[in-house]
Amino acid sequence: MSPPEAANQFDLLRQRRFAPFFWTQFSGAANDNLFKFAFTVMVTYQLSVGWLPPALAGLVIGALFILPFLLFSATSGQFADKFDKTRMIVFVKNLEIAIMLLAAWGFYAGQVPVLLLCTFLMGVHSTLFGPVKFAYLPQVLDTHELTGGNGMVEMGTFVAILLGNVVGGLLVAIPDIGHGTVAVACVLLAVLGRMAAGLIPAAPATDPQLTINWNPVSETWRNLRLAHGNVVVFRSLLGISWMWFFGAVFLSQFPSLAKEVLHGDAQVASLLLVVFSIGIGTGSLLCEVLSHRQVEIGLVPLGAIGMSVFSIDLYFAARGLPPSETMGLAAFLGQSAHWRVMADLALLSLSAGLYSVPMYALIQLRSQPTHRARIIAANNILNALFMIASSLIAGSLLGAGFTIPQIFLFTGVANMLVAGYIFLLVPEYLLRFVAWVLSRVVYRFRTVDSHHIPDTGAAILVCNHVSFVDAMLLMAASPRPIYFLMDHQIFKIPVLGWLFRLARAIPIAPRAQDPQAYEAAFVAAAAKLAEGDLVCIFPEGGITRDGELQVFKGGIMKILQHLQAAGLEVPVVPMALTNLWGSFFSRIERGTAMVKPFRRGAFSLVGLQVGAPLAAVDVQPEVLHQRVLQLLQQHGG
Repeated sequence: MSPPEAANQFDLLRQRRFAPFFWTQFSGAANDNLFKFAFTVMVTYQLSVGWLPPALAGLVIGALFILPFLLFSATSGQFADKFDKTRMIVFVKNLEIAIMLLAAWGFYAGQVPVLLLCTFLMGVHSTLFGPVKFAYLPQVLDTHELTGGNGMVEMGTFVAILLGNVVGGLLVAIPDIGHGTVAVACVLLAVLGRMAAGLIPAAPATDPQLTINWNPVSETWRNLRLAHGNVVVFRSLLGISWMWFFGAVFLSQFPSLAKEVLHGDAQVASLLLVVFSIGIGTGSLLCEVLSHRQVEIGLVPLGAIGMSVFSIDLYFAARGLPPSETMGLAAFLGQSAHWRVMADLALLSLSAGLYSVPMYALIQLRSQPTHRARIIAANNILNALFMIASSLIAGSLLGAGFTIPQIFLFTGVANMLVAGYIFLLVPEYLLRFVAWVLSRVVYRFRTVDSHHIPDTGAAILVCNHVSFVDAMLLMAASPRPIYFLMDHQIFKIPVLGWLFRLARAIPIAPRAQDPQAYEAAFVAAAAKLAEGDLVCIFPEGGITRDGELQVFKGGIMKILQHLQAAGLEVPVVPMALTNLWGSFFSRIERGTAMVKPFRRGAFSLVGLQVGAPLAAVDVQPEVLHQRVLQLLQQHGG
């Protein structure tokens, strides 16, 4: 028996399938950062190590931590697919305890080489955990919980990073006992993480027959080819890696931004990290609210726009600040010009949360379960390469004389170009964004019984035709792509025609006008269904001119005949758009549409009612017409 669906993302914290996993992830992220930051502070300020100058300490520690992602991600992805994920998590947490015991001795004895080894080993620990983490969620969460679950994990990770850095810095600075306190804290966090891991329910292997390929180069290439088999998934991997590039630029420059541009002390640098982390966490949590609990990749362009707008504004906010003496936290907050800087940081990081969470959820949803962890492992390799590239490019720009605000400007403009390129390559993001704006801003769009739209497998969706944006509203109701049979005339309408061409809608002409195009449309629709996709048809044959449900034509039967000839049978789902007649995009008196934008007022409520699927053998145009009419009458359509 499957567990009850969570009411919201916070309700997941009361359920065993999620809560122990969340706290396991939280403790691990906190421990990583407590250890690394305390070690960095120790070698930078407290020890004199001739062969590791303070200026290089942070760079060396960061490089050692990220190196295992390049070396072992491909192997760790195979482990996560081959073995029970809970057993993998327990193994990783046992490994963390062993590493932290070794690190504890390193802190007590002041042994920098031992702590450098532990840094590398903690990188191995995180490399092993990463694919398991993102492959576990879609195995235990319902589709409607996936965005919220990812949002909670993303929020928890950044809060843990923040707390780990703050606590690590505070503990290591305690006179006389700082190193010992850090040692105890690291071991304690590892033990707490292991205790939480012991409560995670079993998550069986998705590909237990997998033969491990120990060659990381060939396996990485194989994983990338696996991901490339689904274009949307592969481009989403690149999109996530770009987000890590973007974030790494800002995170790496916070100390210099605080000191050289904002003229603040170390407390100001910490404040910037706090603001950035809160922004990411807030954006991650907002995803579930803004998506109405579905995987809504329409939020990705919204996040990309915010990332560019606020990073560019950060350049203008920071470039003109007058020189001054080094300020403490109170003096810094006392100047209103600094509030704009913090607002830009908070909003660009919030936008990054809106950008990344739906992408992660989409990859989890659309990747084959047997290969999911390996695809995520490939993403970890790409993330590491992009972060290394960001360090090299930012360093090169600084060497070329760029100021820190100019680097932020460069990053914001580059983000516009990269995001635009990704959205042109994968128009589904742009289409979903338009659908999201239409259904959440132009209208207040509500769906009833959307669970009748299948999460997997082929289905024919049948809906009444009320307006020129019916297809966009239906797209907003389904986390999966829908292929629409559309009247060929609609492709001639500016903007809408371009959008429907992007959506790869199937044009259909009346049989009397173009018999070949008429037949070709049904052949194309049957082909999409044979591939396991969703296809939608408006059986009235055109947009209603009086608001009433028109007679259904026989196109649906043509599709079913093609499927029957191929030996296929798919369900047919009746749907009804309600309260849309009389709005801007529907016709009114004398058959006109798209006049008087506010004739129904702003944010008018419209709905979609989804009926129970019908077996293909039970389908007739009259039967479907009656089902759709019943849905309209039930809900006041």
